Amino acid sequence: MVNMYFFFMFSPFIVAIAGLLGERLRVRKLREITAVLTSLFSLTSIYMIYLAMESNPNKILIAYLHALAPLGAVFEIDRLSIFMAFSAVLLGFFTTLYSYSYMEHDTRLTEYYTLLSAMIVGMVGVAFSGDFFTLFIFWELMGLTSYVLVAFRKDRPEPIEAGLKYFVMGALGSTIIFFGMAFLYGMAGTVNFAQISTVIRGQPINVWLILVFTTFLVGFGIKTAIVPLHTWLPDAHPEAPSPISAMLSGMLIETGLYALTRVLFITFEPSVFQSTIAILSALTMTFANILAILQNDIKRMLAYSSISQIGYMLMGLSSGTVYGILGMLLHVFNHSLMKGLAFLSSGSIVHMTGTRDINRLKGVGRMMPYTTLSLFIAFLGLGGVPSTNGFVSKFILFGSSAEVGNWWLLILGVLNSAFSMGYYLRYMKTLISEPSDEVKNVKEAPKLMVLISLIMAALIILLGIWPEPVLINAERASNALINGLKIYVQEVFS
Repeated sequence: MVNMYFFFMFSPFIVAIAGLLGERLRVRKLREITAVLTSLFSLTSIYMIYLAMESNPNKILIAYLHALAPLGAVFEIDRLSIFMAFSAVLLGFFTTLYSYSYMEHDTRLTEYYTLLSAMIVGMVGVAFSGDFFTLFIFWELMGLTSYVLVAFRKDRPEPIEAGLKYFVMGALGSTIIFFGMAFLYGMAGTVNFAQISTVIRGQPINVWLILVFTTFLVGFGIKTAIVPLHTWLPDAHPEAPSPISAMLSGMLIETGLYALTRVLFITFEPSVFQSTIAILSALTMTFANILAILQNDIKRMLAYSSISQIGYMLMGLSSGTVYGILGMLLHVFNHSLMKGLAFLSSGSIVHMTGTRDINRLKGVGRMMPYTTLSLFIAFLGLGGVPSTNGFVSKFILFGSSAEVGNWWLLILGVLNSAFSMGYYLRYMKTLISEPSDEVKNVKEAPKLMVLISLIMAALIILLGIWPEPVLINAERASNALINGLKIYVQEVFS
């Protein structure tokens, strides 16, 4: 039954065929409708896989390709995998639906929707992978499609430059990951996660394990935008179409964080990486927040904000505990909604005004009240204001640092969170000021774009007041990673 729900992996081919048929037969909107329907099918499929696991809290679903593990490629789906996959396809559904109106004046839309669908499939594939070979294939699918989507509007030089920079750094990261895989293969004789864990985890630290740790930290850290490996992101996210910016900031960099987290716990005891991750957490959140407050480009500010949010998530990873990973995963989901909404709402403003410069957007909030309200809710969530979902996950993240005695990181996290409200409030004040002549004729965004923004804003408030549905599943995912590692390993060989 489960294998049937993997058919959504073929959604990019379906979208491409629908696009070509629509162009040939002159059927208007066929590709857009197909893209939305396949995105909805992906969301339904992930939910059905989740239901298939509900009968047994420790259940892990295995799907082999060509041969049994450890020789064959494998999907190994536990609570952590399904949590990340659901986060990706939910945001993917919102961005695909938003693109229906946002991208209607662009050309090459068959290419756009096919690449967007393939990028989402890549994220899900990374989450489901049970071995390095499978993970690397889907990692590259996610990367290659995102490189092209960043440079999608190739009639201007800025997206081309940003896409090229992202491609060079992403390719470098993938190469470094490949070397790490090669080192592990040489040490363990396999690329299967379960067998690597039985051979490597718990071994005394030596120069080869330090080298493996470094390669994975740098390779995955580039895609995750951990400072100082972040330099591609402030250029790529502003230049991409806003729905793609939402996917990049809302889930792609978090997928990199997931891959790093999975590999670290498969290969090492938490004591090996806790101190290093804590230092990188402090550096990432502080450096990004300082640069964010200097930005006048609204999308560039949001890009630096995304880097700072990764710093908060690293606080949970640095704790190495169930509570810390719970906070990290909860913030991954919450951030996908908050930052996804922030990029979509700001994208609507840019779409209607033609500028990203906050100094030229003075008072536009009065002309676009519903879009601006959604953006403000996203800002409040990102700042961790009570009654938003961002407050819940930040509270747990800060608590996880206190749990392991990292009081310096806790204090720094709280200060950074308060500091971030400075640039959010600056933008909020400017948007609702007395309108300038430049924006007096601006109208509200198209209804579908506004509707998507309001739905996401409502979810941010709802999950801030009633976080239990996500909290329960984040806790299960955290337990699956830490306490369920033995089951994760045994299932492959059973």
